[in-house]
Amino acid sequence: MLSVIVPVIDEAGALPGLLADIAAQRGVALEVVLVDGGSRDASPDIARAAGARVIESRPGRGAQMNAGAAAALGDWLCFLHADSRLTHPAQLAAALARLEACDDQRVAGHFRLRFVRARAGRRLFYGYLEAKTATGRRYTINGDQGLMLRRAFFDALGGFDTRLPFLEDQRMAAAIRARGRWCLLEHPLATSARRFEVEGAFARYLLMALIMSMHLADVSLFFARAPRVYARQPETGRLRLMPYFRLLRTLARDCGPRATGRVAWRVAGVAVSQSWQLFFALDVGLEQGLGVSGRPATRLHDRLLRPVFQNRVARGLVLVLGAGLVFGPLQLGCALAERARRNEARPE
Repeated sequence: MLSVIVPVIDEAGALPGLLADIAAQRGVALEVVLVDGGSRDASPDIARAAGARVIESRPGRGAQMNAGAAAALGDWLCFLHADSRLTHPAQLAAALARLEACDDQRVAGHFRLRFVRARAGRRLFYGYLEAKTATGRRYTINGDQGLMLRRAFFDALGGFDTRLPFLEDQRMAAAIRARGRWCLLEHPLATSARRFEVEGAFARYLLMALIMSMHLADVSLFFARAPRVYARQPETGRLRLMPYFRLLRTLARDCGPRATGRVAWRVAGVAVSQSWQLFFALDVGLEQGLGVSGRPATRLHDRLLRPVFQNRVARGLVLVLGAGLVFGPLQLGCALAERARRNEARPE
């Protein structure tokens, strides 16, 4: 049996669609475990009416999913977000069959994403994000893409990391890569673009990059001083980035130049390791605009240009240029945009 585990907090609007998709699945024995982290809406009642088991947990996606795994009865576990949508009636059966065919006890599966949008536009932006989720490259697999794996492997990994109420997906992805392997599953998993649309696509993507940079550089002080850097979906609004720029300046002052330099060097190392993304974005644009397939720019990077970008000289350049960009044009642009929004909101 496959246990589908869904962590929720106030997801009454999104849940009916996902639960209907799960009920329509064929070819696999399923149980649905909804883990409620303190909803104030009808989420638990909606889940019970759809036949799901509902358990309660302290809030925090990692903690909720661990609680769901502990209560689940299946030998296989599938973790989905509440705003996910299955796109094929045999999607879970096909995913399970592909993982079983791997004949590897330490394999985990994820789906490629397809964004469901309420607003038109930003075709290249969303196309790039969707295409990137199918690459399986480092740092491209996250919780929105679902996670399916054997219970025994999940237990061996120690479950989800619960030190923060977010980033549990990135830590799990890294653990799976270190101790097993990833497999791309059939059929896309649809997910809502609501966070990008509500918070602003550019601001959200920039903040995601900052969160990942602080995480990979192991700057725990950043998260201690910005505990709500990733707000729960019902609490989101237009994202303001200036508080995070001010926090970076404060951290640099408090930690001193030597510690700040070490962190900046680590962040620059992460950036150069992701140089392929620039060429991948070019490929997505070429495919959308001219129908060019085969990812020629990315292949050129991987075969010939990787050493050009991933060395100490390039890392130093990225450090200098990145710092200048973050504390120069980006900060100025965000400050002007937020001032303009305040002026628009001010009564005449």
